[in-house]
Amino acid sequence: MKAAATLLRKRVLIAFIALVVVFIALFGRLFYIQIIDGAELRVKASEQWYRDLPLKAARGKILDTNGNVLADSKDVFTLYARPNAIKDKEGVARELAPALGMKYETVLEKLSAPVGESTVKRKIDAETAYALRKKDIKGLYYTLDTQRNYPYGASLSQILGFTSIDNVGQSGLESYYDKYLTGVDGFAYTSTDIAGRELPSSVTRYVPGIPGCNVTLSIDGNIQGFADSAVLAAQTEFSAKSASMVVMDVNTGGIVAMSKSPAFDLNEPPRDDLDLLNELSRNTMIVDMYEPGSTFKIFTTAAALEAGVVSDSDSFFCAGSRTVDGQRIRCWRSIGHGSQHLADGVKNSCNCVFMDLALRLGTERFYSALRGFGLGQKTGVDFAGESSGILMRESDVKTVDLARIGFGQAVAVTPLQLITGVCSVVNGGILYEPYLVSSVDSYDGKNVATRLPVEVRRTVSAATSAKMREYLVGVVANGGGSKAGVAGYAIGGKTGTAQKYMNGGIAQGKYVSSFIGFAPANDPKYAVLMIVDEPQGYMYYGSLVAAPYAGEVFEKIFDYAGIAPTLPPDTEYTFMPDVIDESIENAVAVLEKSGLHVELVGEGGNVVSQTPVPSAKIKVGDTVLIRSSA
Repeated sequence: MKAAATLLRKRVLIAFIALVVVFIALFGRLFYIQIIDGAELRVKASEQWYRDLPLKAARGKILDTNGNVLADSKDVFTLYARPNAIKDKEGVARELAPALGMKYETVLEKLSAPVGESTVKRKIDAETAYALRKKDIKGLYYTLDTQRNYPYGASLSQILGFTSIDNVGQSGLESYYDKYLTGVDGFAYTSTDIAGRELPSSVTRYVPGIPGCNVTLSIDGNIQGFADSAVLAAQTEFSAKSASMVVMDVNTGGIVAMSKSPAFDLNEPPRDDLDLLNELSRNTMIVDMYEPGSTFKIFTTAAALEAGVVSDSDSFFCAGSRTVDGQRIRCWRSIGHGSQHLADGVKNSCNCVFMDLALRLGTERFYSALRGFGLGQKTGVDFAGESSGILMRESDVKTVDLARIGFGQAVAVTPLQLITGVCSVVNGGILYEPYLVSSVDSYDGKNVATRLPVEVRRTVSAATSAKMREYLVGVVANGGGSKAGVAGYAIGGKTGTAQKYMNGGIAQGKYVSSFIGFAPANDPKYAVLMIVDEPQGYMYYGSLVAAPYAGEVFEKIFDYAGIAPTLPPDTEYTFMPDVIDESIENAVAVLEKSGLHVELVGEGGNVVSQTPVPSAKIKVGDTVLIRSSA
């Protein structure tokens, strides 16, 4: 009996211990689930019991320097479906398809998808979304989204760039400043049953997104409009491959306008033709290089003056060519310019003068000056894909190469490099880093970053800069840049006409015509570079193709900026002489005696055509064109 009692106690103790172990295990498991693993399990539970929909944050605005909106976001909607909550899928699909501009079969497929949620369509305009919401179709849900909007359409299309359907920057400033422009998305969530059907007691909760930062450019929308009109008109008039213009603040490096034609509407980029989209969106003013021709002579002159290898009193003689290293290099004027001083050489754009200047400098000094102007290196502008231009390796430069570089051959620059360097020549000698964005601010107005002008280096002395302004004013007043002149204003500048090269040789009949100028000449504020690529016909000189449009833009800027004239309106007029059938030598003598600047097409024989026509009223000092029979 005693043994039986002892055995019973042992069994009770074992059972008790077993129960204690079980309870300890259960308690430990509950502790692990609720305390240690609780947070993760609660998240998983929420994923099963709640359905969340994204609320896209508005992308930041892009503004011009006056606060005008160049790019913003407009409200659109995304339509979602919860297939398990839609009973009559065929009927709903028939109702949605025409309203959304979609095929019935496509909509039905989305409404029947074996998922908790299906995206039916994105970027639905507000009017369509509101009309559908009034129908109160069960199982359909709408979330607010945004779509990029460009109020000025094609203006600045190569600079602003565009975004993807997900509002991610893909090109231009939209891409470069994407991390600032992109906001933080929000979301909306509601409780549902296991099948994805919204519970009757559910209350939808919203977590709003945070808009992206606003980006303010150095671009002035009004001056940009002037540039847009000029490049479109130039491309149309001369049936050119393209036309482009850059306007820069001479004293800060800020890009005031940057325009190219052809362009495209940023609201409707040709996404179905990627080759066309890449071509039209390419910012050739920053990423492409070209041979500058005579506009490069500004650097040669400034370098020679700064080095002290030339002075006002030096005399040069042009017989129409120079022979260097046994090679005959022609001046653009086949009959030559005769004897001339440096100011005349700049005004006449005489190739022989600039060959002499380059040879006087020598390769080492010339290259040192060119690198000082920023050539052969990137400017540092806030834009992706910038090219550095091309300077021959200094050790490879022969004497004949040096002579050609002197007047703008055997060298390649980007338009932005050219105008940035020229600004340093005329602003007193300071090279500034160019820029497009002047400030970044949060959506609620707090400043995030501000761009101040960055001085890179001094390129020339103030005295050399003043002398260069004097020479370049003479080019516009009485030389090849006369068509860029504006009555009452002193404008300085230089024309350029460069042949293009293809497959290692000169491309016959293909030219790049350009003009670069600055104003007001006594205290420069704006610089304008106008480029016309491959103008058609025989009027391909920069003096006739590019300079007039630069002058038009200068005139509009003076009026817009309230810059008063400083010169008396003493324009003189003459009548175009009739020089048809005259020899080139006689024709040039007659035209120059009338106070006109002459551009030639041909190298000899008699004159077969002239522009303008005989007896046309024309300003003294204006540029005219004659064509010879040989």
